Parts: sequence; C-alpha cells; structure tokens
Amino acid sequence: MTTHAGGVRIRTTPWGVLAVLCVGFFMTLLDTSIVNVAVPAVQADLHAGVDRILWMVNGYVLALAVLLIAAGRLGDRFGPKRLYLAGLAVFTAASALCGAATSADGLIAARVLAGIGAALLGPQTFAFITMLFPPHRRGAAIGVWGMVAATSTVSGPVLGGVIVDALGWQWIFLVNVPIGVLGLVLAAVAVPDPRPGAHHRFDVPGLVLICSALLALSFALLEGERYHWGTVAGPVSIPVLLALGGLLLVLFVVRQRMDTREPLVPLRLFAHRSFSVAGATMLCFGFAMVGLALPMTIYLQFVLGLSPSRAGMMPAVASFASGLVAPVGGRLSDRMGRRPLLLFGLAAYAAGLTAIAARAGVGANPWCFVPALIAAGIGIGCVFVVTANLAVGDVEPELAGAASGVFNTTRQIGAVLGGAVLGAVLQNRLGASAHEHALRRAAALPPEAAAAFVDHFTRVDALALHGGGGPAGAPSASPVPGAAEAPELADALQRFGAEVLRSAFVDAMRQTMMLSVAVCLLALLCASRLQEPRRR
Repeated sequence: MTTHAGGVRIRTTPWGVLAVLCVGFFMTLLDTSIVNVAVPAVQADLHAGVDRILWMVNGYVLALAVLLIAAGRLGDRFGPKRLYLAGLAVFTAASALCGAATSADGLIAARVLAGIGAALLGPQTFAFITMLFPPHRRGAAIGVWGMVAATSTVSGPVLGGVIVDALGWQWIFLVNVPIGVLGLVLAAVAVPDPRPGAHHRFDVPGLVLICSALLALSFALLEGERYHWGTVAGPVSIPVLLALGGLLLVLFVVRQRMDTREPLVPLRLFAHRSFSVAGATMLCFGFAMVGLALPMTIYLQFVLGLSPSRAGMMPAVASFASGLVAPVGGRLSDRMGRRPLLLFGLAAYAAGLTAIAARAGVGANPWCFVPALIAAGIGIGCVFVVTANLAVGDVEPELAGAASGVFNTTRQIGAVLGGAVLGAVLQNRLGASAHEHALRRAAALPPEAAAAFVDHFTRVDALALHGGGGPAGAPSASPVPGAAEAPELADALQRFGAEVLRSAFVDAMRQTMMLSVAVCLLALLCASRLQEPRRR
C-alpha cells in the first residue's frame, strides 16, 4: 500500500495504518471515563456545584452520542481520512482548552468541543478496517480495534487516578495535546486517502431529525435525576423531552423509508441480521458496563478508603484481561464462529459482575475481586470484538461509514441509558437502605438522639459519596440534641453514621450490579438469535 504526503511516496501496511488510527481512537474513548476520578479535584479547584460537574462529564458524552451517525455518513461522502484528521485536530485543540480552563463554564464548553471532535473521528477508524483488510483477515483487525476500545474504556480510572495524584487534574487533558499532534502528523503521512467513487448527496432534513432526536433523548436521560424527572424550565419537562425525542425518531425512520436514493441511515443495513444483532447486543452491553464502572469506583474509594490512584488500579485488572483477549478473540471468531464467542463473552461478564456483587462488603479485601475482574475483562474483550465484527463484517463497503456510525451510537446510547437508570437506582436504594441501617444503629442511642439520627438518613444523596475518603453523609453532632455536651455521644454518632453509609452503599451497589447482570442476560438473549454464515 502506498500513500502520498507532500508529493513523497510512502510505503505503508494495513497494520501500520491501523496502529496510527488507533492512537486517536484510544484517546477519545479514554476521555469518556478518565474524568470521573478527577471530579473531587475539579470541584474543589473551580468551586463548581454538582450540576456543573455533571455537565463536565455529560457534555462530552452528549456531543459524542448526538453526532456519531452524521459523522459516519460524512466520512462516506468526503472520505474517512479527512474526517479523521478534522476530528483529531478539534479534539486536540479542545483538550488544550480543557487544561487551560479557569472556570466551570469554560471547562464544560471545551468538553463539548472535544466530544464533537471525538464524534468526527470515531466512525472513521471502524470504516477504514473494511477498506484495508479483506474479509478473511478482518476478524484479526477488528480484534485489535476491540482491544483498543475495551482497554481505553476500562483503563480511564487507572490513568486518571495516577495523573491526578501526581500532576493535577489539568494534566488528564493536557497529556492529549502532544499525543494528538503526533497522531495528526502520523495520520497525514501514513494513512491512505480513499475518496468516494461517486458523489454522495447528503440528507440534511434527516440529519436535523436524528440529531434533534438524540439530543432530546440523551439530555432527558442524563439530566432526568437532577430535575427529579419533572420540569426543566417553563413548559419543558423531562417527560416532554422523552416524548419529543421518540416522535422525532419515528419521523426520522419514516423519512429514511421514503428516501430511496441515498438516506442518511440506509435501512437495508438492518436487513443484515448480524448488524441488527450487533446493535441490539451492544445497546444492552453498553448499559451493563456502567454497572461495573459507576458503583465500583465509588465503592473502592468511599467504602474501602482507597486513594484515587489505588482505586483506579483495580479496574486495570479487567483492562489488562480484555486487552489480552481481544486480538485472540478476533482470530477465534474467524475460525470457530462468532456466535459461541459472543455468548461466552456475555456469560463471562455477567458471572464476573455477579461475583463482585456477592463478595462486596464493608471490610472486603480489594484483592478478592481480582478473579471476578479478570472474568469481566475477558467478557468485555470478547463482546467488543465480536459485535464489531458483526456490525461491519457483512455490510457493503460503501455502507461502512453508516454502519460504524449507527453501531457506535447504539453503544453510546446504551451507556447514557445505563448511567441514567443505574444512577437513579443506586441513589434510590442507597436512601432506602441507609434508613434501614440507621433504624438498627439507633437502638444503641438515647431516645432523644435516636429520632434525629434516623431522620438525618432520609436525606442521603449518592452524589455526596463521589469524593471518597470519608463518610460525607455522616451526621455531625450539632443536629442531635445533647451531642454538643456529650463527646462520647458525638463520637458514637460519627462512628454509627459512617457504618450506616458504608453498609447502605454496599447494599445499593449489589442491587445496582444485579440489574446490570439482568440487562447483560438480555443481551445474551439477543445474541442467541445470531445465525452463523455458511462455511466457504
């Protein structure tokens, strides 16, 4: 394979091109999770409220989810190399702005811009695989792609914890700048520039419909808990946004059926059973993956008292396992079939999550989770590789961009849906369980102190636990009658309060994880509908 840069002919290989493309892809996926561990530091440094901090996380995810389908189709029209370079340039510039931000609003704006860059870049890496590799070698290439996707998703807390502890929160963004510049140079020189053979028209009304639908649905799911699933402003409410998003989605499908020339999302994609199975499976699995990342990060810091860097090391076990399995899984899927490997991966992840929920406790040893994290990591590696292979392995090359955009959008929507539902369940069950544990501990307190102690735990907020370290929701002595004059009573209240919150969180985490297991089993049911193609 020969590419041209500045008039110079450069000899490249498909594997070398894939390695270059994975640089930008790794950074953009890493940014979806690396910021979570930096939340306490950002909140303290920028004096930001919880709503602003949530938008720092959600603004990136929202921009990414909304634009993926459009970006995939833009790659089909203008060429994937152009879109990749534009996306990586925007993402790198936005990372520099994030690191230089001095206010919460500036950081949020830069994060949204980074999400736009990530959306432009993401589908192109996937589309290049169908262009660079013949079908009989595509499984191994998708294995490498899946390794990068799985590793970046799980290793965010690891790298984030180390960087925040050593250099400060700004460097989780600034570290992207030199890597991004290097990635731009390498991509400009080494990546070929395939141009579409025919002029593609662009469905602007369809683009407006799908982006508006995804924006309304994603905003409602991300912000529903904050607004108590009620009014946002004036006539706008979360139920209205959900209904509007659903209506726009229906109108988009109708328009795509009417546009027989070149729709934004060709509905003939869904005639491929493998593509439909991949989308449905990844939608459920994207939901289920939140059940590991969200509760586990809080549990390790708040309940077990680990530092951000040490807490981040535990998911590294799953990251390492998925990184080892993904390339091997790509080759295995070519040889033994995709269905058995996909079912095995989903079952392994569900088993690992179940084992973590069973072993979780207030005094648990963090190392006891290693076997379960290895099982979950193996499952992640297998699922990412096989679903990616299913999504693009059987579609026509001219539909690769559209297939990649739709597939990546289903993963992001699954994660958004999982974050909204599991976050709400975690908070709800935390409040209920805290009240139950408070009633038990109150039996050891004087009657006049017991009522105030129990009443305090009717207002527990799960977001208070994100800082880790200590019992943020434990009652101080002041609201309990007689505590100020009785040091022993004050000490007992602090001790009982910490025990209540930690025990309550363990209960809530178990229930949240088991909901993720149930959704993972639903993904397994979807995957069982897969039919293997005939052997040639």
